[in-house]
Amino acid sequence: MAQPKGTKNSKFFCMLVFFGLFCPEIWATKVHIEETASGEFRLMRDGTPYVIKGAGGKSHLKTLVEMGGNSIRLWAAGSMDTVVDGQSLADRCQALGISITVGLWVGHERHGFNYSNETQVKHQRESIRRQVRKYKDHPAVLMWGLGNEMEGPTSTTGDPKVWKELNVLAKLVKEEDPSHPVMTVIAGASANKVQGIMTHYPEIDVLGVNAYSEASRVAGALKKVKWKKPYILSEFGPVGHWEVAKTPWGAPIEPSSREKAMSYYVAQKITSEEHSDICIGTYCFIWGHKQETTSTWFGMFLESGEKLPQVDAMARQWTGAWPTNRCPKVESFESDLKRAVVKAGSLHKVRSNVADPEGDPMTWSWRLMAESQSTRIGGDAEPVPPEFRGLVTKKAEGEAEVKAPEAKGGYRLFMVVRDGKGSASVENFCFRVE
Repeated sequence: MAQPKGTKNSKFFCMLVFFGLFCPEIWATKVHIEETASGEFRLMRDGTPYVIKGAGGKSHLKTLVEMGGNSIRLWAAGSMDTVVDGQSLADRCQALGISITVGLWVGHERHGFNYSNETQVKHQRESIRRQVRKYKDHPAVLMWGLGNEMEGPTSTTGDPKVWKELNVLAKLVKEEDPSHPVMTVIAGASANKVQGIMTHYPEIDVLGVNAYSEASRVAGALKKVKWKKPYILSEFGPVGHWEVAKTPWGAPIEPSSREKAMSYYVAQKITSEEHSDICIGTYCFIWGHKQETTSTWFGMFLESGEKLPQVDAMARQWTGAWPTNRCPKVESFESDLKRAVVKAGSLHKVRSNVADPEGDPMTWSWRLMAESQSTRIGGDAEPVPPEFRGLVTKKAEGEAEVKAPEAKGGYRLFMVVRDGKGSASVENFCFRVE
């Protein structure tokens, strides 16, 4: 370590080191991307190859490390200051050895942002600059996530003026912080969208792609349009509610817990084993709990904190071994009420067959909820539908009797099975009262 300018003697310098003022642990990391002679991309963190084994979210950090993960993705930089176990999220991640892709939120036109409004554009640039200056020197920072699906989650092309402004913002970020790459995240990898980025956004370092049913095909889609830079699978998980079959009355059919776990497992396996030349890492979605269409569709944990089978699947991929305590396995979950149209007040039996891998004693709980009526898209916050209490009666283990509500409409019955050791599984089915 070279003696810093202005230090008069080695004794004083040693005191500075002792008190942490020049301690390497508080210095910013340097991250860059290398391309090998064979055309493969590698993310280098302080001179060492770094493969992202990541999750989107800011909770269950110790569990992430225990399961083999090493990074989190945030959608907004302000989350760095969230207090976790008495520390800021940034400091807590550093203490646990977790890197952070720091989100820099970029305005969405569906939320009222106008890329032709000079005042809005100027304010956004100033905000991005302030955020980068505030967090760029934190050693947990891995890269910047400049925007998330700002082109619109259903758009297959995006708007050139959005890509051009992102190019300006990326230059700004690099002026403030040349030590960390800039990634921008889009929804899916449609050819027209990627080509628009290639034409109007040359400053991008890494392309982030959010994909669900198409997750394992992203690399192929990018190579087909001759994308010449690395990408990160920035969100993946179960088949999305916009991609599944629906009931005759329009309710999306949620995948089972085992189907979800398989989706995570397969996407991670194919991406890491077959596309490591262009993919420098992944972030599964979402390492926490979220209401989106249902309260269980995307969450990898229950609201009460138990991990779900999707977590086990990621641990198997990240470490090569299953967790010591695995989630209960739901072998069947059946009822004549499942996806049926029934009369108000009618009675229906529900049966499940569940096995715990370690033979732990299990407990069942049930919730009857109204079908979500939210029309929000792109992961925007949704209200939680009302719950109907007193209509589900527990019977034997894994069995219940349900009385259909009196009001016409759509409903969902949720079954949660816990092993009492921090693991669980959850299933649901929809039905309608006429």
